[in-house]
Amino acid sequence: QVRLMQSGGGLVQAGGSLRLSCVASGNIGRINVMGWYRRPPGKVREWVALIGRGGDAVYADDAKGRFTISRDNAKKTVYLQMNTLKPEDTGVYYCYNGAWVLREGEGDWGQGTQVTVSP
Repeated sequence: QVRLMQSGGGLVQAGGSLRLSCVASGNIGRINVMGWYRRPPGKVREWVALIGRGGDAVYADDAKGRFTISRDNAKKTVYLQMNTLKPEDTGVYYCYNGAWVLREGEGDWGQGTQVTVSP
């Protein structure tokens, strides 16, 4: 199992920026695709951005142009830089390790970090 410890998040006004970090530990041989999902209030979990071991990244449409995902393999850390935040970005953000395609019951998850964007 890979353990994921998140940091960052908090409260910011619309248009502001936040940075999330996530450090992996444990069975580091299983570190694969890493990324971020979020759960908006009252909604289901949705993916935000994923990044492969080689640095290839994909973004959900709403994140493109505003969010940047990066990783430092030596530090076993993935980051999410979020700029031009909107109230719709509010939610609990979860760090993820696993495959490109999320299957039920698979993957490793961080503890979750609240991001709140005020109008």
